[in-house]
Amino acid sequence: MKIINKQNFDEITSKGVVLVDFFANWCGPCKMLAPVLEDVATTMPHVTFVKVDVDQEPGLAGRYGIQAIPNLVIFKDGQAVDQITGFVGKDVIVDKLNKLL
Repeated sequence: MKIINKQNFDEITSKGVVLVDFFANWCGPCKMLAPVLEDVATTMPHVTFVKVDVDQEPGLAGRYGIQAIPNLVIFKDGQAVDQITGFVGKDVIVDKLNKLL
């Protein structure tokens, strides 16, 4: 999954359904969630999956009220429409994404 920053964030999240994983390299649950997201990404080609490192981009984390990580924010055509905080299984993520496709 591609790591994005404030320079390309708005452009990437502006079209279609985009799942943004707000994470940090030191976060254990974030490391546990990464392979789950990779798996979901391979089964959902119509969704864009990207990551934002909260330590590198605190402004973006603040913009979306990220208080805890991992935190998944789902965008549809530039608008944040759903959010998942903490580690969850593949079925929870797929269910939320399917409602937006």
